[in-house]
Amino acid sequence: MIITGEQIVVTQPTAGQFRAFGSTCTHQGCQVATVADGLIQCPCHGSRYSVEDGSVQVGPAPEPLPEVPIVVEGDQVLRV
Repeated sequence: MIITGEQIVVTQPTAGQFRAFGSTCTHQGCQVATVADGLIQCPCHGSRYSVEDGSVQVGPAPEPLPEVPIVVEGDQVLRV
């Protein structure tokens, strides 16, 4: 799930485990657009990041997405 106003992308690598990362691609600053097949995807130049740790899986992104601390309360995702 991409939360545009907060500029974060929230993933659920395994049931009940949530992770959040900054949604700005580290290549040229585009916003990631989709999460599918275990990857966070940037539409601008094709970079792909792991939903588990934000690491670069497919370049040209030079750095991983930064992790953002969150808590999940019911159906709400809150930045810490």
